[in-house]
Amino acid sequence: MLLPIGTSISPRRTPYANYFLIIVNTLIFIATMHIVYDPRSGVKYLVLRPWAENFMLWPQRPQIWQFVTYSFLHSGQHWYILHLLGNMYFLYLFGNNVNDKLGHTGYVCLYLAGAVFAGLGHTLFHANPVLGASGAVAAVTGAYLVLFPNTLINIFYGMFFIGTVEIRALYFIAFKMIAWDNIIEPRMFPQAVAYQAHLAGYAFGILAILFLLSVKLIENDHQNLWAMIRQWNRRRLFRDAVSSGYDPFNPSHRVRKPVDGRAVSQTEQVNEEVGLMRGRIVEHLRRHDLPGAANLYLQLLEKEPGQVLSQQDQLDVANQLMAASHWTAAANAYEKFLVNYGSYDHIE
Repeated sequence: MLLPIGTSISPRRTPYANYFLIIVNTLIFIATMHIVYDPRSGVKYLVLRPWAENFMLWPQRPQIWQFVTYSFLHSGQHWYILHLLGNMYFLYLFGNNVNDKLGHTGYVCLYLAGAVFAGLGHTLFHANPVLGASGAVAAVTGAYLVLFPNTLINIFYGMFFIGTVEIRALYFIAFKMIAWDNIIEPRMFPQAVAYQAHLAGYAFGILAILFLLSVKLIENDHQNLWAMIRQWNRRRLFRDAVSSGYDPFNPSHRVRKPVDGRAVSQTEQVNEEVGLMRGRIVEHLRRHDLPGAANLYLQLLEKEPGQVLSQQDQLDVANQLMAASHWTAAANAYEKFLVNYGSYDHIE
């Protein structure tokens, strides 16, 4: 058994919208369930009231409202109250921080849209009715994976040994909650669970947040999955740009190509025009105008390809060229830096 019991981050603001959804789900559960006694088994069951069955999602004759209302209903005949408690527990665990990141309105919209897409996923593959917040909670959990992939989830494990371990959210959610719980395990131990609804919810939560980050509707804190993907792609392109020379991401391959021209350290060694351009680059850097400095640096190289700035200025310009996706120019700037400042403390 692997049960997440906490995360390494806490919301900065009170997640009122998440608390509201938990309360609404609980109140609707109380209103729609009643106790039925089975004289044959002598067991009491929690059963959905007949009038509430109209709000389940019936794939063979679905009504538009059912794609939302089904997610606020929970069954109890076999699971008793565990169906509700399990969904609300995971909603609380992952939803608080997502609520904090998206705001109250955005979070409620994500939850409801996740319920709709999860319902569509179930309807495409099954004809039996479905109810439960699992699909919407899966969407919230998928959003957490994208927004906070590097946070740690504290996991309680118990079988032969009992204890806790911390696992990165990216790995636990992707491999355990999505792949194992909804793809691998169902094939080994089939159960009457709407796995397709779960997978559709996860897919919606992940893709929706990736899209919002890509169009900058959500603030990018450079710690989310979208930033990780962009960083991976940036490094891939940079490796391609320097494939025939020095590779800063693989210190074992320190191949240095000769730099054309000469490295100039004193302004009197260059003509007046080049000296003025160097001065303007320094001025832009001191004003923290890195894009302007990088553009001037490229113009400087057109006039004098062998020009090299001071140690920190050369590094700042190279970093700016890389951030602006000027891969070849960035590779050349880094190469000049490595050739001329080999004693730099962080040369690796």
